[in-house]
Amino acid sequence: MKKKERIVLQETLEKLSSMMELLTDSQKEELRECMSIQRFKKNEILYRDGEVPQQFHCLINGKIKIYKDGIGGKTQIIRVLKPSENFGYRAYFANQNYVTCAAAFEASTVCLIPMDTIYRWMQENNSFCMFFVKLLSVELGNSDQRTVNLTQKHIRGRLAEALIFLRDNYGLEEDDATLSIYLSREDLANMSNMTTSNAIRTLSAFASERIIAIDGKKIKIIDSDSLEKINKNG
Repeated sequence: MKKKERIVLQETLEKLSSMMELLTDSQKEELRECMSIQRFKKNEILYRDGEVPQQFHCLINGKIKIYKDGIGGKTQIIRVLKPSENFGYRAYFANQNYVTCAAAFEASTVCLIPMDTIYRWMQENNSFCMFFVKLLSVELGNSDQRTVNLTQKHIRGRLAEALIFLRDNYGLEEDDATLSIYLSREDLANMSNMTTSNAIRTLSAFASERIIAIDGKKIKIIDSDSLEKINKNG
């Protein structure tokens, strides 16, 4: 195995550590044999709405978006994932086809594990089964909260929430102010359940109020307190 491949493998096992520690020794060995590591280019599709779920996904590095194409071709970004997060398994447990799509925001590396293997381990291992019960429960709670926020908050509150989410999940650059993820205005609008034109106008308003500064796709948060207040007040 080449040095680069060994580094990726070690990084993969580290990202899977919270799950691996619940597996038996034989299951850990089986995991090493059955998992695969795939690289996806920017904007490349991982899976589409309507496809049959077959793989458990764990993001190793990069950024992935989970989204849904709705009425009139309008896209709603449901979740943006960061490394170590798992996805693409709910539909399998529900005996459904995928109802969302997944695509890479940027070049990303993903670990894939066959879902039939995951399901068998759950039947054999109660602790491993409870890992998924907790995972699905947390995601359901987050989904419920996001539904309320997207339907009850005004445009300013929704955009403030999106910017805070990006800050908290992807961090800031060395200046401790600029978001380390660069989204198009369309993607930011799709995260916030608004039109692109409304996202542009609201960003401009935040900039004129000295809450943020904009440089192309780069967004610098100048006044975190004001942004938090807008998010809280909705």
